[in-house]
Parts: sequence; structure tokens; C-alpha cells
Amino acid sequence: MGRAFEYRKAAKLKRWGHMAKTFTKLGKQIAIAVKSGGPEPENNPTLRSIIATCKRENMPKDNIERAIKNAMGKDQSEYKSMTYEGYGPHGIAVFVDTLTDNPTRTVADVRSVFNKFSGTLGNMGSLAYLFDHKCIFTFKKPADVDMDELILDLIDYGVEEDYDMDEEEGTVTIYGDPKSYGAIQKYLEEKGFEDVGGEFTYIPNDLKDVTPEVRETLNKMVEKLEEFDDVQTVYTNMKPEEE
Repeated sequence: MGRAFEYRKAAKLKRWGHMAKTFTKLGKQIAIAVKSGGPEPENNPTLRSIIATCKRENMPKDNIERAIKNAMGKDQSEYKSMTYEGYGPHGIAVFVDTLTDNPTRTVADVRSVFNKFSGTLGNMGSLAYLFDHKCIFTFKKPADVDMDELILDLIDYGVEEDYDMDEEEGTVTIYGDPKSYGAIQKYLEEKGFEDVGGEFTYIPNDLKDVTPEVRETLNKMVEKLEEFDDVQTVYTNMKPEEE
């Protein structure tokens, strides 16, 4: 199954949490995209990509439109992307990706959870070597597309040979160099692919086996972190549980 399989398993760490929280987090991403590139999706590729992700997450159209409208308000807070890194119980690396308008509040919230679970919050960048920063694109796969040829065309953009197919959803997920995000998105859209949703992610490069007890504790820690609205995604290098 190879590395693509590990990606798919690791990506499930991003899906924990309640749908309402997912909508809140997507709303923040919309706000940032609107502020940086405007409210019109046709003129804002980043916003286009986030909207495609919103649709995949079944976020209602009204919610999307409301988030765009709110982002245009003069009194809207400015969000900053902040990451927090450390070790949870039993030496498992924990990487917390946030969007916040109050870093002081956010770091206090994150630190409180690390302390509660006997973890240690480190300096920014201290765990970078344990995770690969990637951009991910998921899109509908046309029946006539040869994936080997598509990947070959995209290799020049830093896209990896491994990709994931979701036969049930009819979608493909590819992984690439974060610096090539815009170029990859432009290529896929110009080639006519539908619902091209893109995002950035951190994928553990050294997965650790854990006992059921440790897994339960780490899962509780992740759930506590994801209760905060500022927290976008929590990554760990805990090996995903086999299906």
C-alpha cells in the first residue's frame, strides 16, 4: 500500500471533531481568503479552493455566503496562522495548527491542554523534522483521465507519484510541494477538473506504534485541543489504528 496509504491513514487525524466545529474553522479560512483576494470566487483562486472543500464537508450554501459577507465587514478581526508544537504523553509528537485573532489566548489554551495531559509545549519549529509539509488537492476524476499521465505532467510542480483514489466518491487526492500550490491549482482548473479543493497539511514521516491505552489518552488530548475554535487541525505521529 506504500506511502499513499500512510497519507490516507494520517489524514484521518484531521477529521476528528464535530461538524459544527468544522464549519467554524472553514469560516475562518474563508475570511482570510476574502481579505487577501476579494469576495468573488472567480477572481480569487484561494477562495475557490476553500469553497470546494466546504462543499465536500457538506457546509450549507447559506453558511458559505454568510462567511464571505461577514469577511467583508470593516469590523472583522484579522486572523493569523500560528502553529504550536510539543510532545504529548509517552513522547508522541503533537503539532497544532491554528488561526487566531488573539495569540495570547490561543497559546494559553493550547498550553493548558498539554499540561493537563503531562505534555510539553516546545518552541515553534522544534518538531519540523518529524513532519512533511505538503499541499493536497482533491478533485473529481473524469472517466477519460489517465492518472499516470496526469501525475507525469504534474511532477514538474513537485507533485508526488503516490495518490489516493476514492472510488465511492469518484475523487482523487494528490500531494505536492506547498510552494507550488498556486501553480498546481491553476493547472488542474485549466485542464477542466471539477471541485478542485486544496489545503495544506503536515504528514508525519515517522509513525510511532502505541498501546491501546496510549491511543485512548492521545485521542482525548486531540479532542480537547479541537474544542477550541482557534484550532484548525491537530497532527500527531501516532500510527493510525488499523481498520
